Amino acid sequence: MNTTPPFGAPAAAGERHALAADGTMLRLAVPDPADEPAVRAFFTGLSDESTRMRFFGASRVAGTQTAARICRPPAESGALLAWRGDRVVGAAEFHGTTPHEAELALAVADDWHHRGIGTLLIEHLIDIARGRGVRRWTADVLAENRAMLRVLQDLGLPLHRRAEAGVVTAVIPLDPAADDPGREEFLSAMGLRERQADTASLLPLFRPSAVAVAGAGRRPDSIGRALLANLTSAGWRNGLYVLHPTAESVAGVPAYRHIADLPRLPELVVVAVPAKAVPDLAEECGQAGVAALVVVTAGLDPDQTARVRNACHRYGMRMIGPNGVGIADTGGRTPLNANFTGIRPVAGHAGVAVQSGGVGIALLRQLDRLGIGVSTFVSLGDKYDVSGNDMLQWFETDPRTELAVLHLESFGNPRKFSRIARRVGRSIPVLTVDAGRSASARRAAASHTAAAVTPTVARAALFRQAGVTATHSIGDLVAVSALMSAQPLPRNSAVAVLGNAGGLGVLAADACADAGLAVPYLGEELERELKQILPPGAVCANPVDTTATVTGESLRRAVDAIAATGRIGAVLLALAPTALGDPLAELTRGSAVRGIPLAVVAPERAEAVDLLPAWHGALPVFADSRTAAVALAHARDRAQWLARPRGVVPLLPGIDPDRARAVVAEYLAGHEGGGWLPPEECATVLAAYGIPQAPMRYVTSDDATVRAFRELADLSPAGTVAVKAYGPELPHKSDVGGVLLDIADPNAAHAAYAELAHRLGPRLAGAVVQPMAARGVELIVGIDQDEVLGPLLLFGLGGTAVDLFGDHGARLTPLTDLDADDLLGESRAAKLLYGHRGEPPCDTDAVADLLHRVSRLADDLPQIAELDLNPAIATPGGVTVVDARIRVAVRHPRDPYIPRVR
Repeated sequence: MNTTPPFGAPAAAGERHALAADGTMLRLAVPDPADEPAVRAFFTGLSDESTRMRFFGASRVAGTQTAARICRPPAESGALLAWRGDRVVGAAEFHGTTPHEAELALAVADDWHHRGIGTLLIEHLIDIARGRGVRRWTADVLAENRAMLRVLQDLGLPLHRRAEAGVVTAVIPLDPAADDPGREEFLSAMGLRERQADTASLLPLFRPSAVAVAGAGRRPDSIGRALLANLTSAGWRNGLYVLHPTAESVAGVPAYRHIADLPRLPELVVVAVPAKAVPDLAEECGQAGVAALVVVTAGLDPDQTARVRNACHRYGMRMIGPNGVGIADTGGRTPLNANFTGIRPVAGHAGVAVQSGGVGIALLRQLDRLGIGVSTFVSLGDKYDVSGNDMLQWFETDPRTELAVLHLESFGNPRKFSRIARRVGRSIPVLTVDAGRSASARRAAASHTAAAVTPTVARAALFRQAGVTATHSIGDLVAVSALMSAQPLPRNSAVAVLGNAGGLGVLAADACADAGLAVPYLGEELERELKQILPPGAVCANPVDTTATVTGESLRRAVDAIAATGRIGAVLLALAPTALGDPLAELTRGSAVRGIPLAVVAPERAEAVDLLPAWHGALPVFADSRTAAVALAHARDRAQWLARPRGVVPLLPGIDPDRARAVVAEYLAGHEGGGWLPPEECATVLAAYGIPQAPMRYVTSDDATVRAFRELADLSPAGTVAVKAYGPELPHKSDVGGVLLDIADPNAAHAAYAELAHRLGPRLAGAVVQPMAARGVELIVGIDQDEVLGPLLLFGLGGTAVDLFGDHGARLTPLTDLDADDLLGESRAAKLLYGHRGEPPCDTDAVADLLHRVSRLADDLPQIAELDLNPAIATPGGVTVVDARIRVAVRHPRDPYIPRVR
C-alpha cells in the first residue's frame, strides 16, 4: 500500500500565510497552549446554528473542551488555525482513530463564511496530516450541513459518502499516487481556487481607487518625483496624494505627513524613500489599512527586508519589489503609470513581468514601438512577495492580455510556475528569455535576486514541459512576440521561401535549416502554378527566386497558392527594394491571405523587427533571416505543444513504497548526515519499485568473492563476472581503478578482491560481484533532487559516454508517457535504441518503463538526494541496471502546490 505524501513532503509545523477566496491574507498557524484563550473565544463566538453543525448540539462546553484539545494535541492528531490579526476566524483539526486514519473537523467564524477559509485550512492540514502518516480522513457531517459537504466535495480528492440517521460520513483518501487521476483533480481544483484568491488580492495593486507616493520630495530629479509626474500625466488627480514630512504639496499634489492624515485611505502606496525608512513606513501603512505597496527602493539589508515582509504578512498587504522600477496598468478607469522608466506605456495586449528594470525598459520601448502595447507591466525586483507566478495568474484572468512576456532570473517556486504556465499557455502564449544559461550569468543573477537561480538543465526541462516559449535574447523575445501577436501559428515545420533576389532566398533557406525548419520540395503541380503567377524567369523550386520584377499582388497570389496545398506551414518572403519597385510596400496594400503565417525579411530596414499595417492585420518584417527563422521555429513549437495530448502518468504494477521507505529510514536513523546507501540496501530500494537489476553478491573477503563467482558466473553469456569496489568514500569507483571486468575463473576472482584491497586500502569496505552483462546500449538514468525544484530525471547514453558526450535529457517528475517518449527520441542513444546499421532494436518499452519507475521512486522518497543508474544496459530482450548508486539525506521539502504567500 502506498503511504507516501504524493504532493511533496509535509511542511514543518509552524506559520504560513495564504489568501482567502476574496484575496484577504490570513495567517495559518499550528496552535500552541498560549493560543487557547483566542481559540476558546472563537468557539464560544459561533452562532447557535454553527455550534450545532460543528458539535451536533448547542452546548458551549464542547467548544471549551475542543479549544483545550486543539492547543495541546496528542501526537496522532493535528490542528491549524486561521488568524486575521489577533482573531481566530477558522479552526480545523484531525484526531487519530487508527494508526493511519483520523477524523476531520472544521469550523469557520460566521462572519467569514463563503470566503474559502474552510477549504484553505483543509488544504494546508492535509499537508500536516500526511506528515503524521495519516492516509485517510473521515468526517461526520449532519446531512443538512450542505456547506460543509460542498467544501469536502469541491476539494478535488476522491470522496466516499455513506448516510445513516441524518449523518453523512465522508471518507477522504489523502494519498493518491502520481498515477492516480485523483491527484490531478485535486491539484487542478486547488490551483483554480488559488488563482481566484491571487487575482483578487492583486486588484489594489493594479486597479486602486486612491494612491499615495512616499518619497516624492522637492527635488524635481528624484525617483519619487518621476513616479508622481508619471501618475499625474496618466490622469491621476483626485485620489492622488504625497507623503512628505514637511511639505503641504509637491508638484501641485497635496502632501501629508502620515497616512492617517490623508482625507482618504489609499489602497496603494508607492514607496521611494531611503532604505532605512522603508520598514517604519510599511508598518504605518499596515496599521492604517493600506492594501498594497510598490517598493522601488533598493539596498534594503536583511533586517530591513525581514521587517518589511513581516509587516506585509501581519497586516495582509501585497507588495511588489523592492528594487524595481515600478508598475503600470492600462485597463482601469484611469491608467496607472507608477514607474520611473520615463515611458508612458501604450495600452495593448502584452502582459509584461520582469525582474530587471533595464530589461523592462527595453521591452516597454519595443512593444510600444511595434504597436503591441501592454495591458499590465510589473518590475518585480527582488520578488519578496508578488512573483512571476502571481503575474501569470493575473494575465490569465485579464481579458485584455493576449501575450504573457516574462523575464525571470530566478524561480521561488518553479514547480508551481510550471503548473501555472502549462494552464495559462493553453489560452495565451507565455514567452520568456532563458536568462542565466552560463555559469557566470548564474552567478550574476544570484547576486541580485531573492531566490536561488534554477540550474540550466532544470530550467530547460521546466520550460519545455510547461509549453513556455524560451528565447535566448531580448531581441528574439521581441521578434517572437511580434510574430505571435500578428500571425497564426504554423501548421508544421515546412517553410516556403520566396525571394526577389537569389542570394536573399538562399540565406533565408539556410537560416530556416539552422532553426530546425524544413524547406521542402514544393512538388511539380505547385511549381507549375507558381510559374503562371510569377514573372517570366522565376525559379520555382524552394527557395523560390521570384526575380526582381515581382509585384506585391503576384506575391500575394503565390502565397495563396502555397497556403491552399495545406502542406506548407509558413511562408518567408526575402525582399529588397529595387529600381523596378518595392514589393513589400505593394504587399501591405493587398487583400488578405488566410490560415498561414507570413513573415518578411527586408535587410535594408533599420529595426530588427517591425509590424507593418497590412491585409494580415499586421505584417512582421525582420531585418535578418536568422531572427525571422527563429521566430517561426518558436511559433511552430507552440503549435506542436498545443496540438500535443497532455500525457498521462502510467499505472505501475509491482511497487512497494513502504519497503523502500523502511530501508531509507533505517539508514538515516544511523547516519544523521545521510550518505550513500550500501549495495544491498540500494538493491532493495530498486527492487521495491520493480526496477530490473543484474544479480549481485556483496562480499567482504577474497574467499567470499570466489563463492560469489561460482554462484554467478553461469548467468553471464561468457561465464565471467565483474568485481566492483564499494566504500562510502568511493562513489566514483571507476576513477580509482575500482572496477575489474571479465573475471574468468575462481583464482582470478580471489586475486581480484586482493588487488582491490591492496589498491584502495582502508577505503575499501567490500565489493560487489555481478555476472558480466550481455552486450547492449549503455544508458544512464539519474535523479537530482533540488530543495525547491524537486526531483529532476536525467537520461542519456551511459558508461564512459556520459563524460564524452554530456548527453543528458531532463524532465521534471512525475513523468508522463509523452515525457518518456521524448527522452528516448531526443537522446543521442535514440539511433542505437531503435536499431542502427542492421542492429536489432532494443526493447524501448522496457526502457520507458524503467524511466517511469525511477520517476515514481523520486516522487515517493524525497530523501533520495541523488540516484545514478549507470549503466543500465538495453537489449532487444529488455533493460537491466548493472550499476546503481543512491545518496539519501534527511529532507523535508515544502509541498510546492499548497497555496501560500511567499
